[in-house]
Amino acid sequence: MSSEIRQLQPQQLWNKFADLNEVPRPSKKEERVILFMKNFGESLGLETIVDEVGNVIIKKPATTGMEDKTTVVMQSHLDMVHQKNNDTVFDFDTQGIEMYVDGDWVRAKGTTLGADNGLGVATIMAILESTNIAHPAIEALFTIDEETGMTGAMGLKGGLLSGGILLNLDTEEDDEIGVGCAGGIDVTATRTYEEEETPEFKIGFEIKVKGLQGGHSGMQIHEGLGNANKIMNRMLFDGFENFGLRISQIEGGSLRNAIPRESVAVVAIDAIHEEAFLLETKILADIIKNELKTMEPDLEILVSKCETPEKIMDLGVQEGFTRALYAAHNGVYRMSADIPNLVETSNNIAKVIIKEGKIHVGCLTRSSVESSKMDLANMLRATFELTGCEVEFSGDYPGWAPNMDSAILKVMTKLYEDLNGEQPHVAACHAGLECGILGQNYPEMDMISFGPNIKGAHSPDERAQISSVQKYWNFVLEILKNIPSKN
Repeated sequence: MSSEIRQLQPQQLWNKFADLNEVPRPSKKEERVILFMKNFGESLGLETIVDEVGNVIIKKPATTGMEDKTTVVMQSHLDMVHQKNNDTVFDFDTQGIEMYVDGDWVRAKGTTLGADNGLGVATIMAILESTNIAHPAIEALFTIDEETGMTGAMGLKGGLLSGGILLNLDTEEDDEIGVGCAGGIDVTATRTYEEEETPEFKIGFEIKVKGLQGGHSGMQIHEGLGNANKIMNRMLFDGFENFGLRISQIEGGSLRNAIPRESVAVVAIDAIHEEAFLLETKILADIIKNELKTMEPDLEILVSKCETPEKIMDLGVQEGFTRALYAAHNGVYRMSADIPNLVETSNNIAKVIIKEGKIHVGCLTRSSVESSKMDLANMLRATFELTGCEVEFSGDYPGWAPNMDSAILKVMTKLYEDLNGEQPHVAACHAGLECGILGQNYPEMDMISFGPNIKGAHSPDERAQISSVQKYWNFVLEILKNIPSKN
């Protein structure tokens, strides 16, 4: 309950997070949260700007004695990933997030929490509203649509901001100071096909892949998590040869930046093979579950009889497509040769929809090296074009190249050591941050990214650590007090 959340420390931050989570804010449907943020800035008597794409900028003067410090841009994104468990009844377009405390964690009831990037937004709101926190002049930048295309950051024009330092509050490990990130590109394969009438001797089955953890397709791509679309394709791959299996429809995954947790297929098989089909699919399901038992202990692969579908895929298209999806790369493609333990390039086969004569496959390819990103994107393009698909590249955004000589990095590294008695982990990440895009129009801005511990982002298991938020808040306050003076 929000009342329980509002009692957590630091109260000013958690109260703003509770306020924010009462406002529905799906990506590309941010009208209500834009208005919410506009009203918030104006209620404080601060200069508030909504730019032509919907980003909100709120400017607050420096507190007494801090006027000579460099102006700081504090930046987070307003939208959130909307994912829920299948058995959760929830309308993201109309309902606020239902939160609760679980030990040292804040969670949501069967949905994503919105800590990504709501805790960053709430942090900035608390600073803007404060009357007793020392800080330099602040330009609060709240971008839109980060999760589904970064169109807010892309649409932000030069000249709106004057700050020399940007603090991006979108990192999810409290001991990490981010200095770089991956770029990305959407790879979408589509085609149409002729449906056939299902022969009378066929019977229908529904196959479900469920219970996977899902998660962030950048930050967690190296963890060995199951991908529901790849698992489903494995279940269907030899089906025609063995049982006369024909695909009627498939619906797997949803969001481009979330590892798919569930997939459902409706198929038809030869009635005479029913017993063998059930036996063989159970054996294969058990093999897959055993392979993934460590990372995916709750994986279920369910096969149940259903009404025989009226239409099925053209056989040639089915055979070509299942082979293409088997060949399409999913997961880590290349590790960085320059930064230890950093994923350089990866792909997430995020969405597979086959229905009513249409195929749609959505992938998000990421890399910190532009040429490697396009190499993998072209590999996927070639794979799907071989089976007759049209392939489109879209949503291309750049990475953020590390600057190890950053002045604010040096300040933050020392502050972190003083506060915590240990060195922070200075690193680039495989997620997509807006810093690289913002840097195109503000190339002289010194950028850094950090945040509290958030686990399971982009999945209904998303949770924020209460003790970590307190640690992070203290860090924020010290950073603002120690911003370098203007040159």
